[in-house]
Amino acid sequence: MMSTTTTSSAAGSPVCARRRQRVFVDVPRRRATSLARVEYAKMAPPPPPPCSVRAAGSNPIGCLEVAEPWSGAAPPALPPLPGHLHVAAPAAEDDDDALAAAAAAMPSEQRVHDVVLKQAALAAAAPEMRRPAQLAERERVAGGLNAAFDRCGEVCKEYAKTFYLATQLMTPERRRAIWAIYVWCRRTDELVDGPNASHMSALALDRWESRLDDIFAGRPYDMLDAALSHTVATFPPFRDMIEGMRLDLTKSRYRSFDELYLYCYYVAGTVGLMTVPVMGISPDSRANTETVYKGALALGLANQLTNILRDVGEDARRGRIYLPMDELEMAGLSEDDIFDGRVTDRWRCFMRDQITRARAFFRQAEEGASELNQESRWPVWASLLLYRQILDEIEANDYNNFTKRAYVPKAKKIVALPKAYYRSLMLPSSRGEIAYLFFFQMN
Repeated sequence: MMSTTTTSSAAGSPVCARRRQRVFVDVPRRRATSLARVEYAKMAPPPPPPCSVRAAGSNPIGCLEVAEPWSGAAPPALPPLPGHLHVAAPAAEDDDDALAAAAAAMPSEQRVHDVVLKQAALAAAAPEMRRPAQLAERERVAGGLNAAFDRCGEVCKEYAKTFYLATQLMTPERRRAIWAIYVWCRRTDELVDGPNASHMSALALDRWESRLDDIFAGRPYDMLDAALSHTVATFPPFRDMIEGMRLDLTKSRYRSFDELYLYCYYVAGTVGLMTVPVMGISPDSRANTETVYKGALALGLANQLTNILRDVGEDARRGRIYLPMDELEMAGLSEDDIFDGRVTDRWRCFMRDQITRARAFFRQAEEGASELNQESRWPVWASLLLYRQILDEIEANDYNNFTKRAYVPKAKKIVALPKAYYRSLMLPSSRGEIAYLFFFQMN
């Protein structure tokens, strides 16, 4: 969601409304952005009306839909995975009470941590899953998949310029995989924040989840689904992201950070976990797999918390507050202070504490970033350094995130890239003096 002014229109992709940009490993959030319909260039029949909600069972996804079902070769089906790799959401009929009861039994952070441990163990037991980029290129783009992956890249370039820039630092196979994951996340977000959001229901999300089952069974509905089928190595985080969208349908306040943590995991931490198998762990890493997965989770959480702190005013105008209500109360603040956009000393003090928390997650993310494959470390470090700078810009705006949007200027982005490169030279599981010397010289 960086401030970029250039526009790159993909063929056959008219914009429904002005969209926001995203940073690499940024996550689709709760915004009323309207994405373009994604259309095949060689489309014979006339397209359906843009942004229309289709009938039950037809997999509605807002504007990010292709008009033609996938007719290429079916991707291979993935074996079913243990059901315990999932963080169950509270019952929809009484989310607040259910969340409170769940937190009393086990804090959200512990529940998520347990799932991360199990997923890391699964990855460690199946090395081929943690390095899918080593698969033969011909297997990944067989048949019409070249066009499918290219279309995912066009969507990323059109709607997430900084994200797209970071993917250019990756190897071609990793780049395609990240594009496919990103596009699925954006499409999922469109269900609750796109132009059809007012028509969406829990049933629509159930149908979307069923469509995910088809993707992993090798039955993609369209070309973008096919790209995802050939990318993913494990799917529980995808299901958890859908749980986050379900929360967005029913919940606009979070009573504690424990509740907010679970939401951030659903909509953002999952993205970090999805990308670990694509990025790969360095064969030289002496860290355990858990360290890498925990770092990926932390980066997703840090990015989401940064999104929340940057977009307080925008969310308030939509009647939503994604801040811990108990911490607001302890700071002497109320909902009225947020809806009125009051930048007071109390608000500044509150924001300083929230920014400190977000930076702590970024620091934890650094531990995992250093353990990735050499080809992946630079883009991940670039995303980490770029997104963390948004917090600096909030401070530079005197904590006015009601009417001022914090963004990183292009010049600072350019400066961050060589810094990220030198950080990526650090050997896994080490703090090499040479790498640190290079980094501090860049500062």
